[in-house]
Amino acid sequence: MSWGTELWDQFDSLDKHTQWGIDFLERYAKFVKERIEIEQNYAKQLRNLVKKYCPKRSSKDEEPRFTSCIAFFNILNELNDYAGQREVVAEEMAHRVYGELMRYAHDLKTERKMHLQEGRKAQQYLDMCWKQMDNSKKKFERECREAEKAQQSYERLDNDTNATKADVEKAKQQLNLRTHMADENKNEYAAQLQNFNGEQHKHFYVVIPQIYKQLQEMDERRTIKLSECYRGFADSERKVIPIISKCLEGMILAAKSVDERRDSQMVVDSFKSGFEPPGDFPFEDYSQHIYRTISDGTISASKQESGKMDSKTTVGKPKGKLWLFGKKPKPQSPPLTPTSLFTSSTPNGSQFLTFSIEPVHYCMNEIKTGKPRIPSFRSLKRGGPALEDFSHLPPEQRRKKLQQRIDELNRELQKESDQKEALNKMKDVYEKNPQMGDPGSLQPKLAETMNNIDRLRMEIHKNEAWLSEVEGKTGGRGDRRHSSDINHLVTQGRESPEGSYTDDANQEVRGPPQQHGHHNEFDDEFEDDDPLPAIGHCKAIYPFDGHNEGTLAMKEGEVLYIIEEDKGDGWTRARRQNGEEGYVPTSYIDVTLEKNSKGS
Repeated sequence: MSWGTELWDQFDSLDKHTQWGIDFLERYAKFVKERIEIEQNYAKQLRNLVKKYCPKRSSKDEEPRFTSCIAFFNILNELNDYAGQREVVAEEMAHRVYGELMRYAHDLKTERKMHLQEGRKAQQYLDMCWKQMDNSKKKFERECREAEKAQQSYERLDNDTNATKADVEKAKQQLNLRTHMADENKNEYAAQLQNFNGEQHKHFYVVIPQIYKQLQEMDERRTIKLSECYRGFADSERKVIPIISKCLEGMILAAKSVDERRDSQMVVDSFKSGFEPPGDFPFEDYSQHIYRTISDGTISASKQESGKMDSKTTVGKPKGKLWLFGKKPKPQSPPLTPTSLFTSSTPNGSQFLTFSIEPVHYCMNEIKTGKPRIPSFRSLKRGGPALEDFSHLPPEQRRKKLQQRIDELNRELQKESDQKEALNKMKDVYEKNPQMGDPGSLQPKLAETMNNIDRLRMEIHKNEAWLSEVEGKTGGRGDRRHSSDINHLVTQGRESPEGSYTDDANQEVRGPPQQHGHHNEFDDEFEDDDPLPAIGHCKAIYPFDGHNEGTLAMKEGEVLYIIEEDKGDGWTRARRQNGEEGYVPTSYIDVTLEKNSKGS
């Protein structure tokens, strides 16, 4: 089957078909280009999605720790790799399919144009031969007619008796001339006819089949190229399937790695404070006054211990024991004066405790006028300053932080030790081979390394001391036992200055307390020596009850001094004219600051 023999008379049809083939090739190339753009946009959107949900880690503390979070971030990484494979698909299609199609389409256009020009030239040459043959044929036909006319004229004159001999001779010469010209045209026509027939045979059996064969081969190559591009289009996708499968397997493995038990344990490790739950509240006997009235103002000896306990607990109740989840407990009220408790004897010789009205009044006055622990409220409200020894953290979290710092310092110390060892070896080499370097040039670096090692060792020793202190306190709390006796001395309510509990029962006051009030470590840490200067004043717009620790109650329209501005947490520190200080909501007051004191 050949176009040259089967389609010898379909030049225009072949022209249209080859043009359609090139147009189809370019249309498929456009399809591949749009598919490449889709892949590129898809990969770009996937990468933007991954970037949007990936954690922006600014510090080590923000690194994901929960298995569910780690699994999600692993899935994001796998999705990022998947987006990379989509980009590989787009690049492969662009290089192997689209680029090849565009180059081949350009070559096809050039080749088709050349073959069609050759076909048109051959057709034009055949048309020219036909015209020459036709002209010679028409000339021969014309000369034959002229010769026939000349012969008829000669015969008429030859048969006419009246014609002269000269006319007859002239007609005869004209006949001979026309006959000669007709013979010449006949020969020329025959030659042109033979030439045309030869050219026509050559055209339809040699030239045109050759041109059509080339067009057929060109069209078949176009079809083969399309087939190869179809295969390459699919291969570009198939090549990345193994890697995409690995990405999907990684996502499945990440999903299987989620461990709910481990996450729950991490929550415990992250937020465990190391404190023990608060103990039972002590029994507060309000019937002592009744008993004292019945027994002439005395209390039976069997309630002596309860009287001692109540004298300490009822005057200054430990409000808000659960300070881990709310406010921190108020410091213990100032101790009673020696006149607050005294002993008396009954007629049978037993001793008992009695209260006097005066000492109770004294204690209540001390509670009302006692200086509030403002810094403690501020430290609790804002989380406290980030101290070097992490004493602002609960014991368990403090222990973990100290252990992490000790591990980091040990790693740095190991690096410095390795560097020192390397410098010493280099110094020995320089001393043995002076031409390699000056040993004295290493001395500054050695001195710096030694200083770093000493500094790191001091830091490690200091942090280990803090860690030992925390572990000692944590171990001491583990031996405490709860008491179920309602009248037993309750020690679980006592708290150490660091916020831990103490179980030393000897700290309870068994006899008359000292005249002067004592200050524990909590007071020493947070007590202000000098009052802060006023930097302005404010007027209460709304009333505030001030039930929480460190707050200051105020009435509507009351004027207070401002001693500390709002730090962004919505609280302003104020002071009354009698010296009582505390924090009030900034939105409840109208603040006026002095120009020369603003920012103090």
